[in-house]
Amino acid sequence: MKKILFTNLAILSFFIISCNGNGNEFDASGTFESDEVIVSSEVPGKLIAFNVEEGAVLNKDSVIGMIDATNINLQQQQVEASINALNEKTMDASPQIKLLQNQMAVQQSQLDNLLHEQTRVENLIKADAATSKQLDDINSQIDVVKKNMDVTMQQINVQKNNIATQNRSILSEAEPLRKRVAQLKDQEQKANIVNPITGTVITKYAEAGEVTSTGKALYKIADLSSLNLRAYVTGIQLPQIKLGQQVKVMIDDGAKKYKEYNGTIIWIADKAEFTPKTIQTKEERANLVYAIKVKVKNDGYLKIGMYGEVKL
Repeated sequence: MKKILFTNLAILSFFIISCNGNGNEFDASGTFESDEVIVSSEVPGKLIAFNVEEGAVLNKDSVIGMIDATNINLQQQQVEASINALNEKTMDASPQIKLLQNQMAVQQSQLDNLLHEQTRVENLIKADAATSKQLDDINSQIDVVKKNMDVTMQQINVQKNNIATQNRSILSEAEPLRKRVAQLKDQEQKANIVNPITGTVITKYAEAGEVTSTGKALYKIADLSSLNLRAYVTGIQLPQIKLGQQVKVMIDDGAKKYKEYNGTIIWIADKAEFTPKTIQTKEERANLVYAIKVKVKNDGYLKIGMYGEVKL
């Protein structure tokens, strides 16, 4: 009886140790995920080029596709033609001003002659060889010519101002058109599909030749150089963790072995949630748990959705 009892106790002890090892060896568990970016087109149109394959590694800012921008280019040419047409609508004041300036030159010549004649008559009067009436007539003619010159100058200024006002009114329409050209150039630039991050294509949603719309997903990409293990801890464990804390992350490596990684806690949820059915926490009886994210450098073995466990 003692021998049987001893044997039974040994078996029970081994079972308890084994259960404790499986249940309490890790402090939290979860699955790996990545920060994924869904890339879409910024302008609608036909995909005339789309060089994306699932599993391919794409570099940041590389052009991997193009939307047909023919319509945008035609609109841009139309607006630029409208701007050029405005220049043809403007008036040139040079011919009218040139005529008035020629008239002014004639008047100036007349004035010069009259002033010369005025001096001559004044000298004759001093010599009693001319009358005062002759001088008065010349002075009257000089006044008339000066007034005519003033009128001509006013006409030149009025002509310049009128033409400038009309041209400003016409050319003021050009600035909104230039803004429209800039908008169309921006849209034309956005017809190029630029990859936003360096990473691996996870899913491809479109093919070359398809017609897409603004915001419609074309492909999903993620940087797999590091993955985040989304694990869950209980409220009892919460005071034991902090941001930036270094932890050990384990993944299955065969039937009874684990592969170990270094990880860093980069996020801790500020609200509790119910325990996911697929997750076993240290305290299985706890209904509410807190999610955390542990960043782990990927050596190529880690995959999205893979199960992992954390040792604090």
